[in-house]
Amino acid sequence: MTSDNDAVRDHLVRVLDWRDAHVEFDAAVDGIGPEHRGKTPPGLPYSPWQLVEHIRITQNDILDFSLNASYREKKWPDDYWPSYPAPPSEAAWDESIASYVRDRDALKQSVRDRTLDLAAKIPHGNGQTYLREVLLVADHTAYHVGQIVLVRRLLGIWPSA
Repeated sequence: MTSDNDAVRDHLVRVLDWRDAHVEFDAAVDGIGPEHRGKTPPGLPYSPWQLVEHIRITQNDILDFSLNASYREKKWPDDYWPSYPAPPSEAAWDESIASYVRDRDALKQSVRDRTLDLAAKIPHGNGQTYLREVLLVADHTAYHVGQIVLVRRLLGIWPSA
């Protein structure tokens, strides 16, 4: 029999990349060609690259904060957004996505770890819990994935329904 705690852990793992209510990260970035990664549609402040890299940086920062007692806070907003609209190379784009997936998997692994009390306060934090940080990642990612979809629509590169 599955405990309530196991059910919550299972749900949190799914919420990190589910597609029940919206497009998931993997689908949002799939098929963005090199010629569009640095394009910013009129009226919007970000390119696909800036959004992907911001999602990656923020998720990595939250993972680091959650699990690293020696965590060092980044400077907002400079350390969370790339300064240029285009990735410096195709390899940088690919590595950003791969790094995002690795960190997402590490977050899932931490959620599955029954020795981690999700409701416990993070010892080096200011009252944040592990549960709060996982939900923050899911919420933040979903918000910006929606922006990626919007940017793709405005650039005319979102697959037709």
